This record gives sequence, C-alpha cells and structure tokens, in this order.
Amino acid sequence: MQGIEAKALFGAKTTGSAQHSASLGSFAKGCLAGGVQLPETGPTWQAMRLSRNRNWGYPETVAFVQDLSRKAAAQPGWAGLYVGDMSQPRGGPMLSGHRSHQIGLDADIWMLPPKRLNLTAAEREGISSISMRRNAGAYVNSNWTRSHHNVLKAAASDPRVARIFVFPGAKVQMCKDETGDRSWLNKIRPWYGHHYHFHVRLKCPKGARGCVDQAPPPAGDGCKDAEQWVRDILDPPPPNPNAPKPKPRREYTLADLPAQCVSVLQSR
Repeated sequence: MQGIEAKALFGAKTTGSAQHSASLGSFAKGCLAGGVQLPETGPTWQAMRLSRNRNWGYPETVAFVQDLSRKAAAQPGWAGLYVGDMSQPRGGPMLSGHRSHQIGLDADIWMLPPKRLNLTAAEREGISSISMRRNAGAYVNSNWTRSHHNVLKAAASDPRVARIFVFPGAKVQMCKDETGDRSWLNKIRPWYGHHYHFHVRLKCPKGARGCVDQAPPPAGDGCKDAEQWVRDILDPPPPNPNAPKPKPRREYTLADLPAQCVSVLQSR
C-alpha cells in the first residue's frame, strides 16, 4: 500500500472512516478522518456531480455550507446554492482535478444561481455552472450581480472561513462596490480560474491537532494586489529568462501523507 499512488487508495473509498472527525495534514497533503456527507439535497442546497462522491467534509464544513445556503436563499432569484466539490469520503489526493480539498475544509460553490432545487441525479451531471469573467478574468461580465457580491460577502464574513479564491476581476469589482465595512475583503483572494465557482477554505478547527493551517492573508483589504493581477492580465509582463524550469509534480504515495492517514484508510 505504501508504494501505491495515494489518489488511487483514497479515490477507491466510498464511505467515511468510522473514526472521530479530524482534518489531518495540510490542504494539499493530508486526509480526513470521520468525514461527514453533505446530504444530496436540502431545503436550500443541492450537491452537484454526485457521481464524483465529493460531497464530504469535516462536520464544520458541512454546517458552513448549509448555513451559507440559507443566506443565499435570501437573495433575489436564488433558491439557495449548487454545491460543487468538497472532499472525498476520506479526503486525500483526488483521482482528478484539485490538488487541495484533501482535509475536508474546502468547498466549491457554483456561481450559477439555483432556480430550483429538485434536480435529478442525471440533471446534476449534465447541467453546468456559468462563467462570470470577461477579458480572461480582468473584469466581471453581465452574469455578475449584486447577489453574487452578497453571497461572497456572507461567506467571507463567517469567522470559520480562512480565505476564498475567486478570479481577479471579481475581487476588483467587489472592492469598487463595497461601501460599508471592508474588513471581509481581506479573505477574498484572487486566483487563476475560479470564474464558474468560488472556492471557500475554512480554518483548521479549534484544538485540532494534526491540522496545518495556511499562513493568514496579508493585512489590509487586498484590493491593490487584485488590481495588479488585473494589470498583469491586460498587459502580461515579459517572461523571466532566468526563471527555473518548473519541476514536474510527483504523485503522492501514502508515505508522503501524515502517518494517521494509514489508519484512516484501514478503518472500516
């Protein structure tokens, strides 16, 4: 088992481990003990792409998604939230897609405002979210609404949240539009992609030994930094001829992950 790629081992597990809930390791190198499944459908949410079986997380993450969905349902035209990838039943590296989402503290929220919450499993495989970006992410497009701003603000204002990744143009737009308390903008971080969904990352739970937090975002609202991202999109800087060539990423084996991940896999 030690020499097998970790993504194959964790991707094969269809249920959470029978253990006390714990986020073990870091967001991009870890696993999840005692994972809890977000119900496929609730009063104000639906989990999407059920075939992936990625609607699992630490209990606090599941509670956060449900709480945010209720706030989203208060927005005009929103029945709640369509929830994308969270984590696999036991976390760990995924067979496809994300490098993070490994310890049950990440959740992707679709930008598509739900009109109804009775989609069948087949419909959830076929429907797609909608893009919010224009000019390669330098600006928002006409799909962006004040409700998107409000949902992201509600997420960022939650004390459980560490940061939220979204395309640079959305961050700049929110910086322009926010006229009240701006402290929550600190958690909105510009990042590549993230125009069909935004990615919420929670802090390690209080007292959680074995969970490794990211360093907090720099002080301030981060708006100047986002504006620089936009300038670089519109007028890309020349490549650095002295930059080292990126090393190919090696797939993790179980030996690369925290030692507790062995028992997570072996648990019934």
